[in-house]
Amino acid sequence: MQITIHKKTVSFAPDSPEERAKLQAVWRLLVDCNGIGRRLAPIGEFVPQKNSNPAQFVIEGPGADELPEFAAVVVEVACKVYCKTCNRMQDLKPGQRIPPCCGKLMEIMD
Repeated sequence: MQITIHKKTVSFAPDSPEERAKLQAVWRLLVDCNGIGRRLAPIGEFVPQKNSNPAQFVIEGPGADELPEFAAVVVEVACKVYCKTCNRMQDLKPGQRIPPCCGKLMEIMD
């Protein structure tokens, strides 16, 4: 993993498919399409001379149980929904709920 520091920005560039998958998992924990962002805060201490002492961080911010409630809107026929804000699309089957994205319910495509 390549770590680059530029002023107040830290960039992580994975070197392998395994690192890419792990970085994507961390990204999904921190970034939420519902507008709820989380952040990493360091905990404990990091002493590079100790091989068994990794740098540790805690994820701060609201958890899944603290997200806003949305009305349960169920589709009757198979359709595709999209988010007007981020353009994410999703196929739904009959009986599935329209999911929220970027702080509101996704829209049904015509």
